[in-house]
Formats: sequence, C-alpha cells, structure tokens
Amino acid sequence: MRYMFLVYSKEQGEPDPEALKKVAEGHRALMEETSQRGVLRAGEPLEPVSSATTIRYANGEAMITDGPFAETKEQLAGYYILDCKDLDEALEWARKMPTGCFGGEGSIEVRPVRRI
Repeated sequence: MRYMFLVYSKEQGEPDPEALKKVAEGHRALMEETSQRGVLRAGEPLEPVSSATTIRYANGEAMITDGPFAETKEQLAGYYILDCKDLDEALEWARKMPTGCFGGEGSIEVRPVRRI
C-alpha cells in the first residue's frame, strides 16, 4: 500500500545554515535508502508557505488568495510517497524523517493513499 508522508516544520525566520545542511543530509540519506529498498515512489521539498497560492470556492466562484489554506503553527515543508507493506512499516520510515526543514522542529503526518 502506498502511504503519503507530509513533513511539517515551523518556519522560523532565517534558519541556521548548518542546521539546514544537517536536515538536507538526513533527507538525502532517507531518499537513497528508500530508493535502494524499492519503496520510494516520490518525494520533494516545498518552498516556504509565503510562496503558496490558495483557491477557495464560495457560492460556486473561485477566489484566489496568496498564502496557505489555514493559519497553523507548522507549515507543510515537503512530502514522500512510499510503498509500504503496512502501517507499521510506514511508521518506521516516518521516525527517520527530519522535520527541521524551515528551522524549527515539526511533525510527520502519515496517511494511506486512497485507491481509486
């Protein structure tokens, strides 16, 4: 089953370059390991939330606004899609994922991908 891993991080001004380098190295290592084991389907970082554009619908009309969908303490920093045998395996991978992508620690949301 495919699982999506949503990586959230707190955006904190200008993050420490050395800390960001360590986080990036962690993601590269994880991508290499998941690729070698044949479970990596996709994974990419996202630009900061300030670059987001949201389309909201009201009374059947699309309204475009700058910024994220909702105010949150953590912002979506990137994602992975891995093909795992079960939730336990997915959670093992999630524990290895760095969350300090924007300077502050965050969280990993793990969700099964719905089959259509």
